[in-house]
Amino acid sequence: MPRAKRIYDPIHGFIELEAGEVELLSAPVVQRMRRLRQLGLAYLAFPSAEHSRFSHALGALAIGTRAFDALVAHDAGAFGSERETGERRRLLRASLLLHDLGHGPFSHACEAVLGVRHELRTQAILALPEVCERLAALDVDPQDVLALVTGAPGADSVLRELVSGPNLDADRMDYLLRDAYFTGVAGGTYDHEQLLASLRVFEAGGRPQLGVDGRGVVALESFVLARYMMFATVYFHHTTRAFERVLRDVLALLWPDPRALDDVGEFLAWDDFRVIDAIRTLDDDNVRALRERRTVYGLAAEFNAERDLHTFEVCERALRSRYGDAVWADSQEQLLHRLPLGTAGGTPTVRVGLMGRIVDARTASDLIAKLSGKAHWRKLFVRTDRASVAEARAICADIIATGGQPQLF
Repeated sequence: MPRAKRIYDPIHGFIELEAGEVELLSAPVVQRMRRLRQLGLAYLAFPSAEHSRFSHALGALAIGTRAFDALVAHDAGAFGSERETGERRRLLRASLLLHDLGHGPFSHACEAVLGVRHELRTQAILALPEVCERLAALDVDPQDVLALVTGAPGADSVLRELVSGPNLDADRMDYLLRDAYFTGVAGGTYDHEQLLASLRVFEAGGRPQLGVDGRGVVALESFVLARYMMFATVYFHHTTRAFERVLRDVLALLWPDPRALDDVGEFLAWDDFRVIDAIRTLDDDNVRALRERRTVYGLAAEFNAERDLHTFEVCERALRSRYGDAVWADSQEQLLHRLPLGTAGGTPTVRVGLMGRIVDARTASDLIAKLSGKAHWRKLFVRTDRASVAEARAICADIIATGGQPQLF
């Protein structure tokens, strides 16, 4: 029979697991996450970024539990009776442990090729007998887990925010700290102790909602800035993005019929390690570039402000005129419509308890107000086998220097 276990983690220290959670952890679909890198190909830019989705799942469980316990410590009745509180705590922990089950090899690059979002994969995996039986032993309903992981409207509003919410979820709380630690990027850290201690449950819109006490606004600001810095420094690093572009071509070559992986069993048979092993015998330049870290796409220019859009477009046209389809334009603004905390319109960001009233975080913090809305990371690359990177950079530099006016070459 499984026994309770303590697992040491460099971010959160010892993580305590009950016997039923140890059994859930032993499920092959959970163990598979050991073979999925949390940051995909970022290790090609940050060599120590080798940590897995398995360690992140444990970290999300750990920090999510601390958040839950902090809420209960402040308001013992926030989650109902003692029995109801225990039930919700078990559900939260199981959901956080399983929230990344549906990811495929190299995560989002895999989704782009197979055309199936990881949330749908998670739904199929949670229905597997090996998962259902282990959740039943914890007295947790797989459908309740699915509702929290996918952010279903009818799910418990506070637990949903902690698992898959757009602002204060434990997923983000852990991955920022973990990714910053393993990449060595100091800007990705934030005052998590103060943020956790400041969490509160408020009544808003007729439902309990997660928010922070006014004394935690500075910690919330550090959280916002950490997310921005990690996107700017790590997640959209030009080397990572360039190799992700190469990887998509490699995966399309490896899986000529994406529907062949629709079956959940076939999908689960793939992980990062199997992909790297499977492409070993393929005779393809992109495969060799990925395996041997050869530069296929060289960075010509990057633009990180909305006002740069015109210059970006002029540079792209100039490069395409010179190099044709050897140019790749990478634009990420649509992926981050909530960065850093909600949209710039009327959608609430984080609720803050301030001087006896509940306000939007943008009201409580000028910094958050100024950072809310879209962020932009646009890059122009050229293929190194068909274009001169130095020449492409010179073309873009001249256009930028003249305020977005193309030069004749």
